[in-house]
Amino acid sequence: MNISKADIIAQLQKDILPLQGFKKPINGNQPGINLGPLKNAFPNAEFPLGAVHEFFYTGNADAAATAGFVGGILASLMRRGGVSVWISANRTIFPPALCSFGIAPDKIIFIDLQKDSDILWATEEALKCNGLAAVVGEMPELSFATSRRLQLAVEQSQVTGFILRRNARSLNTTACITRWKITPLPAMLPAGMPGVGFPRWKVELLKVRNGKPGTWQIEYAAGEFRFRSPAIGLIHQEPQLKTG
Repeated sequence: MNISKADIIAQLQKDILPLQGFKKPINGNQPGINLGPLKNAFPNAEFPLGAVHEFFYTGNADAAATAGFVGGILASLMRRGGVSVWISANRTIFPPALCSFGIAPDKIIFIDLQKDSDILWATEEALKCNGLAAVVGEMPELSFATSRRLQLAVEQSQVTGFILRRNARSLNTTACITRWKITPLPAMLPAGMPGVGFPRWKVELLKVRNGKPGTWQIEYAAGEFRFRSPAIGLIHQEPQLKTG
């Protein structure tokens, strides 16, 4: 049987992905994350579950935008039930606001700790609990060795982790699967329509293993992420992913 060089390379890439943290869910029942056209940035056009994702931000506006974007992802992860854990030193998120993303606030366990070392310990231990839908940990610094421990934890539990780094001193190398920067954008409404519009962000995917980093303008409406073209003011809606 003749096998082309392209076929060999494609198979090697598939074999390498699980070694880099891109693993299929163990039970096959985890929901897909509909990120619209952004999904094509990931290997196999699938948002990496059972992995650790890293977010950088500064200032209150970016903090709110990042929390909102992560909230939209959590909503998809929690759609089939389960709870998530949110660990921080100075909680700034307003729990009832999560209702805007379809999340009941009582389904999030908020843990407030004062020391960064305690936050890190609690985050790592939570990521080992395979009964959770997701874990969010707010911490300014994250070393490569520490991020590697977190990644190893989720590879065993298949829990998806989000590390929110506010005012980090440097963009150091970590073992996280992705690195993001989320900033708020003004809402866009059709002419003459009242209201404040839907949450809208500039989403920068700074790093993704074996993927395609890029920048998008994303809006969250009707329980899903949608791409809005700033040039013509139109919404492009990807077909809803079918799961289960």
